[in-house]
Amino acid sequence: MEIRSPMMLKPAPHPLAGEKVPLTVFDRVMDMFMSSVRVYPPPAPSNEALKEGLLRAVAAYPHLTGRLAVDGQGRRFLHLNNEGVLVIEAVVRADLADAFPDAANLEDIYPTPPQECVGAAVLQIKLNRYRCGGLVIGMTCHHQAADGYSMSAFGTAWARAVRDGKDFVAPSPFLDRAATAVPRSTPAPLFDHRSIEFGRGQGSSSSRSSSYGGATDKIKNITVHFPAGFIAELKARVGGRCSTFECLLAHVWKRITAARGLRREEFTQVRLAVNCRGRASPPVPMDFFGNMVLWAFPRLQAGDLLGLSYGGVVGAIRDALARVDHEYVQSLVDFGRLTEDEELVRSSNVGTAVLCPDIQVTSWLGFRLHQLDFGTGPPSAFLRPEVALEGHMCFVPSTMAEGAVELRLVVMEDQVAAFKNTCYSLDDISLPSSRM
Repeated sequence: MEIRSPMMLKPAPHPLAGEKVPLTVFDRVMDMFMSSVRVYPPPAPSNEALKEGLLRAVAAYPHLTGRLAVDGQGRRFLHLNNEGVLVIEAVVRADLADAFPDAANLEDIYPTPPQECVGAAVLQIKLNRYRCGGLVIGMTCHHQAADGYSMSAFGTAWARAVRDGKDFVAPSPFLDRAATAVPRSTPAPLFDHRSIEFGRGQGSSSSRSSSYGGATDKIKNITVHFPAGFIAELKARVGGRCSTFECLLAHVWKRITAARGLRREEFTQVRLAVNCRGRASPPVPMDFFGNMVLWAFPRLQAGDLLGLSYGGVVGAIRDALARVDHEYVQSLVDFGRLTEDEELVRSSNVGTAVLCPDIQVTSWLGFRLHQLDFGTGPPSAFLRPEVALEGHMCFVPSTMAEGAVELRLVVMEDQVAAFKNTCYSLDDISLPSSRM
């Protein structure tokens, strides 16, 4: 791989240029870089067309061209200084089909997240051009700038900017972060957010999983393809209206619990990302660019989980989602106001590589992957780097078959066969009275 000199692309200044934007409590929960990879077979647009489109599109998203900084009180904020997007161009002396068969080795494909986020480019993009004309785009972005819903909207805008060229009309996303986190005149948190979203507690699987050790080199990332027909059959088993995500989560939760061989009386919990834009009061515009994601925690005993019908498990998931309502969102906002001078540590997976008996779920099913078309077709694959976190899973819409879904699951090596042997079965499975 031949790397050309990295460059900073700086768009025309946004009206908000120069602003110093305090992080909301929703931002503070998300202190990490996130990476993703998109694969485009030949023919693909030129790098120049991609960079020109990027300049047009990112001009509407000043947080992506800014930098994280720290004020005099040690509080992190987003400085909208228009320092630019880091773009790296690479030439690969191989054909895409030969050099990029799967997601096993992505480390060289996307920009390596920096150790220190303050002062680093918030958005970093690597354009990997292959001998055949194929293109692989690796993207790394700091989560405190935007959540997945926001980045999906940005990706769609970038693709449209390349397709439309000089005729591109930039979107006008809602950018007022302060308006999404207005505390009550007398802040009054009603829930234990210090344990749920931050620190160790309900939201911290490490506090529940210490008895499930396991060498990290025994953790495997696997991909399972669920055809549209199988998903339709699952929905029929649930009965009534049911989303693709709900029925698949119910199914996979059952199957991974059986593969793990948990005790019947043992509790298993799902950490489930929830878009709170429509759950706040008043609702936050759906085109808000920033962070507005919290978690729900469906929780059942393993024996009950496997004994319940699919409709029963979906009901438990919905009950947990319903608890993340406007009162919960306001409670977190109030908590953020009372702790704005504290350095809080997010609870998610603090100090653990094994979530068992729990799982953590991310869904990209609502993302507009089919709209990530630069003019020569949508990506043939949308990937993430391998995750060294047992129990983590991500649902991604298939780029190969309409209505199908890809499950990216991290599981212990000795449980792979048990999971794969049952993941396409809808038959009931029972657990032994004690874990072997």
